[in-house]
Amino acid sequence: MRRFDLPGRSPVIAENGAAATSHPLASATALAVLREGGNAVDAALAASATLAVVEPQMTGIGGDCFAIVAQPDGTVHGLNGSGRSARAIEEGWFADNGFDTIPHHSPHAVTVPGAVKAWETLHQRFGKLDFVRLFADAIGYAENGFAVAPRVADDWQDEVETLKRDAGARRHLLVNDAAPKAGDRMRFPALAGTLSTIAAKGAAGFYEGAVAREIAETVQEKGGFLAKDDLAAVTADWVEPIGVDYAGYRVLELPPSGQGMVALILFNLLDRLGTRRMAPDSLERYHHEVEAARLAYSVRDAMLADPDHMTVSVERLISRDYAEELAAQIDPERRNPEIRVPEIPNADTTYLTVVDGNGMAVSFINSVFAAFGSQIVTPESGVVLQNRGACFRVETGHPNAIASGKRPLHTIIPAMVMKDGLPAVSFGVMGGAYQPMGHGHVLSNLLDHGMDPQEALDHPRVFWNGEGTLGLEAGVSAGVAQGLRAMGHGVAEAASPWGGGQMIAIDRERGFFTAGSDPRKDGQAVGY
Repeated sequence: MRRFDLPGRSPVIAENGAAATSHPLASATALAVLREGGNAVDAALAASATLAVVEPQMTGIGGDCFAIVAQPDGTVHGLNGSGRSARAIEEGWFADNGFDTIPHHSPHAVTVPGAVKAWETLHQRFGKLDFVRLFADAIGYAENGFAVAPRVADDWQDEVETLKRDAGARRHLLVNDAAPKAGDRMRFPALAGTLSTIAAKGAAGFYEGAVAREIAETVQEKGGFLAKDDLAAVTADWVEPIGVDYAGYRVLELPPSGQGMVALILFNLLDRLGTRRMAPDSLERYHHEVEAARLAYSVRDAMLADPDHMTVSVERLISRDYAEELAAQIDPERRNPEIRVPEIPNADTTYLTVVDGNGMAVSFINSVFAAFGSQIVTPESGVVLQNRGACFRVETGHPNAIASGKRPLHTIIPAMVMKDGLPAVSFGVMGGAYQPMGHGHVLSNLLDHGMDPQEALDHPRVFWNGEGTLGLEAGVSAGVAQGLRAMGHGVAEAASPWGGGQMIAIDRERGFFTAGSDPRKDGQAVGY
């Protein structure tokens, strides 16, 4: 129960529909679409289009998309809308040319953007409103301008010097070589034109014709391999969600190439370790979560990849037996130095969720990966190109090694929780590598510790910084910090907040939706 004498905010409680996004304008878009008679898919797509304009450092039409749609009767659909590497890549080329990794701000990091194809695929199957309607707010903000939100401005400022290196980024993303400040009006007229083309022509307006040609030419002029034929061959694929049982619920994630499997391994470990019996702010809970997460991430770093290239079955990795094997490595009193610290790539993402009055729930995530993706922007169409290819390894024989026409390991993961076969919680926590640990921490707050969605998102977090030490958010007590050090964990203050989540819980008994939005972003939960 919230203490009203302390800073914070209440959850949003509604009965006709609810939405939670990382930006108030996107939340307003979703709510408007619901009020017009659109369903949860319509609202999610419209909100994502708005976010592509108002949070350009996080997301856009040059990125990828994953979604889980739960219908009112409990039927669940998963969509992998991630793009592939260029088909012209030759085996061994990167190692032969001196690459140890794929640089983030490089044409080689640009994979085919899958988002627009995913949006069209979702709309064709589930949409009620006309596709063009879903872009109205986004086009309006791009043409007429919008006030830059505080967190967006802060992120933008961090990237100014690297954005200056690309002519397209300098033209479209900077004003007199500077980032906009919070409250400044920003316009993207070129992007408005591109969005208008997509709204009128569908995905063909992006993957064929002038926009596709410019994307390919922009990448190739910088030495990359991506071709127009790669864009034309894009697919968004329906996949069967995978799941585990936790606290009397069924937690669903998407299968690889995303890292949802890591969250499920973590839930199995938390269940095996009995963390629900530990006080939510206790040293014991944080220690066990951290050790369990290190094990789950070590599986990711060794085995997770495009499913066509994995050598171990997902079913084996998310099994209870496998969790038992992993859990044996956890010492309840000390940090185990034999467990690897996970690889922590920087990433920027938008997650949103919508539930409509009929009970359709959508868990939806869209991303350009790092801040402004590759920081390569097409000069005329204003498309920020993602850098998801930086997730590949330059390591012969590794399942996630870069290769022709391959999907890289993906960090972005939507989640859905079912109860008695029906959607109960739609949620996600953006933030690159943090996402699986965020899923474990936030959902445990809700299911194990009785927090409402807003409290579950507000609760302080820990994760690893780039040096392998634990970064503790400000709300973690000094006693817990001291205890973690005594257990052998390296500890420091978190340089910035960990992740940013959205959550909607469905209360079937009382007929309401309860929604929360993470204070670590500019976001807002809304409903009616």
